[in-house]
Amino acid sequence: MSSKQEQKETHQANGAVLPAVPMDCLVSPDRGQLVEPSSFLGPDGVGVEVVVLESRANAKGVREEDALLENGSQSNESDDTSTDRGPEPASPLKETSFSIGLQVLFPFLLAGFGTVAAGMVLDIVQHWDVFKYVTEVFILVPALLGLKGNLEMTLASRLSTAANIGQMDTPKELWKMITGNMALIQVQATVVGFLASIAAVIFGWIPDGHFSLDHAVLLCASSVATAFIASLVLGMIMIGVIIGSRKMGINPDNVATPIAASLGDLITLALLSGISWGLYKELGSKAYVNPLVCAFFIALLPIWIIIAKKNAATREVLYSGWEPVIIAMAISSVGGLILDRTVSDPNFAGMAVFTPVINGVGGNLVAVQASRISTYLHMSGMPGESPETTPRKCPSPCSTFFSSDVNSRSARVLFLLVVPGHLVFLYTISSMQGGHTTLTPIFIVFYMTAALLQVLILLYIADWMVHWMWGRDLDPDNFSIPYLTALGDLIGTGLLALSFHVLWLIGDRDSDVGD
Repeated sequence: MSSKQEQKETHQANGAVLPAVPMDCLVSPDRGQLVEPSSFLGPDGVGVEVVVLESRANAKGVREEDALLENGSQSNESDDTSTDRGPEPASPLKETSFSIGLQVLFPFLLAGFGTVAAGMVLDIVQHWDVFKYVTEVFILVPALLGLKGNLEMTLASRLSTAANIGQMDTPKELWKMITGNMALIQVQATVVGFLASIAAVIFGWIPDGHFSLDHAVLLCASSVATAFIASLVLGMIMIGVIIGSRKMGINPDNVATPIAASLGDLITLALLSGISWGLYKELGSKAYVNPLVCAFFIALLPIWIIIAKKNAATREVLYSGWEPVIIAMAISSVGGLILDRTVSDPNFAGMAVFTPVINGVGGNLVAVQASRISTYLHMSGMPGESPETTPRKCPSPCSTFFSSDVNSRSARVLFLLVVPGHLVFLYTISSMQGGHTTLTPIFIVFYMTAALLQVLILLYIADWMVHWMWGRDLDPDNFSIPYLTALGDLIGTGLLALSFHVLWLIGDRDSDVGD
């Protein structure tokens, strides 16, 4: 009898039509307001009152308002879904510009210093023999650094959304999400690393018409090994960051993707440089080492595929999530081709140290925005639905940057971080004498113009792309960030090369070349 009464109360909290209880029991602050009771005859002939309640209890609405920041709210909502009701739009997120900026600032600076360190590493290793004689390695740099956007940032966005909607609250759910997603990114890393090496060989062969089988195998082994190891390390870091941020009451969307990038560029570039250098040394005396390395990592693929297929959360991505990562890799490789053609030109001296910085900062900021918008839409239902809270799929620039909703507010905050962030990073590079460059005012103006234009374009594309994918039944967590970070690499490298070229034309030699 008590269980039936509990079921009645559960339906009452969801606004159902219930048999009445005494009037003094109905007037309760945590139950809806009453509207016009009516009398009916029950089966035994006794009069029964039927009471219609308002659509939601107030406590439910409070939980939805703090859905992104309250740990327990989503698990409570998931319990309510046992009743037959459709998803309803979430209330606007109660985050101020100050709170967004405060949560994003430290991870943003940490990620920026990671890109600065990656730029300093690239500035050093560009003079190594493997980079001089196998110049296609430069084409691999944006493609493999972009893996943090293709894989790690996508993983961070996917796990952040899962944590925010209560899918990682129990140890069993948490373990399933960890094992499935780690196996998934190993599959993706191995395949994308292999394809990136093929793209590097093709892009290196087309302009010169020269092909070396030994160099091709070297590129394949270096790319696959780098992608696999970097994804394994960064994936474990991401899982720890998301679990820790949830326990601390911090929105994982604000911190996970920048931290994924903070060490991503540095670790990936250091691994690529070290592995390619080591394999290049063995190229003459032990030619079998390179194909053996390729075969080893490719042979592990079936194991990761089996593990990923057992998890329902990653099975769909395993089958349908290849298009964005492969296309993004191809886009980043075009940026790598630009880098390969400019880094050895004396007129573009210093390009190597600034490329990871401008690309990394733009990719980090747009990944935060895409992850936030995706989580906001997941609060309203499932992909393919069009709740009232979803803005137009082709927004105007004014609605993207100047409206009053929380996503526009976060876009303004992220855009305002560009100039002070880059000033800090430029000063750091200059103080460490990176790139053998001198920071003149005209160089800073051109560099800042390129950085602002890059982030402005990316934030607008993110607002359009996430909603466009959502309306076409595609999960933005899996599809949007690879495209956005790859576009960030291409736009950033192109604008930076254009800036260096213009500086050379107007004769600002101190900005371009120095000792």
